[in-house]
Amino acid sequence: MCRAIIPHALQANNVKSRHSDHSFGCVGPAGDRRIAYNRGPNGMLATRCLSRPPRLGLQVGRTVGAGGSVERMPIIEIERLCKSYQVYQKKEGLWASVRGLFRREYRQVEAVRGIDLTVEQGEFVAFLGPNGAGKTTTLKLLSGVIHPTSGTARVMGHVPWKRENAYRRRFALVMGQKNQLWWDLPAQESFRLHQQIYRIPTSSFHQTLDELCQLLDVKNLLNQPVRELSLGERMKMELIAALLHAPEVLFLDEPTIGLDVVAQHNIQHFLRTYQQTKQITILLTSHYMKDVLALCKRLVIIAQGQICYDGSLTGIIDRFSTDKVVTLLFGGDRLPSQWEPLGRVLEVVGPKVKLRVERQRVAQVLASLLADYSIEDVSVEDPPLEEVIADAFNQVSRTSVPGAPLDRIVPGTRV
Repeated sequence: MCRAIIPHALQANNVKSRHSDHSFGCVGPAGDRRIAYNRGPNGMLATRCLSRPPRLGLQVGRTVGAGGSVERMPIIEIERLCKSYQVYQKKEGLWASVRGLFRREYRQVEAVRGIDLTVEQGEFVAFLGPNGAGKTTTLKLLSGVIHPTSGTARVMGHVPWKRENAYRRRFALVMGQKNQLWWDLPAQESFRLHQQIYRIPTSSFHQTLDELCQLLDVKNLLNQPVRELSLGERMKMELIAALLHAPEVLFLDEPTIGLDVVAQHNIQHFLRTYQQTKQITILLTSHYMKDVLALCKRLVIIAQGQICYDGSLTGIIDRFSTDKVVTLLFGGDRLPSQWEPLGRVLEVVGPKVKLRVERQRVAQVLASLLADYSIEDVSVEDPPLEEVIADAFNQVSRTSVPGAPLDRIVPGTRV
């Protein structure tokens, strides 16, 4: 314990009263001491510096297992989360509009229907689904933008829709179709605004900004108005703004929408490098399968507000794709006269033929062709991920019944 005497004149400037007129308190500048102030009989202030209890060295998302090993815990926990809302059904015509002022008809929309999801620390998860499946609604729920109809969710131990400042300082949401930067000002000015909002120390702010600008190669664009930037450059600035306060969880809603191939590649490279370096948790929604292939190992598919698949990329191909793509390079001019018994022809370019063959028949078809024809090269591949995802969406839409539990149609077990 240490003691110090502080002049009475410093009370008004440096010490805030707490509990009574004779007792004050604050936290030490380094955050490692608790300082209690008490006024003595002579009007002077006496301080007591109490050491903070030693930390256990644990972070949210980690726990100590048997033998002292560190195990990962879920960062995002969702249980039976639902969100429904009413949509006004406006009929055509003037009189219908007038009647709508007094008697309105609504349609109930179930955007999210009782989903369960767990994401561990450091995971990069792709959250996919067709338009209107509930992807963006789920991200809005997890970021606290909207309230759920029922169910629970916790992100880093916080309930998102309580909108606690302690939680809002630890996550970021980037939406490809929404701008958070001031349109007429340089991005540098918006970054300074973020610094004040999140109370980022000046040294940390400049260090983080320099690091992000270097990774994204936009140092020379900071003083240029946002409206004059290209779409890819604006998205880079949006990512910098979202990461300035070093969030532990990042929600990305179609960050590469509308970008060209080069811009998509740059964004993918940055996200992969940043996530591997910082080990943050990222939940990504995208309609570009190249984003998923380049960034994610785990894939979650949502359709009609319910999760129908949760597993690896290879697992979804095995589950939803029943075919293989077989490419044959014939050595001579003689080719099969009929392809139908072998498979569906995708492409014929000279001696090179590409077929789509059922998985269980691949060995049989290759054996038959190798026995009867001269073949110089053979390759067997899985169909493109875009086709597999499209087949999964189509399968769900064909077999689903409105209002029926989706997990009875396509079980959503983790693979």
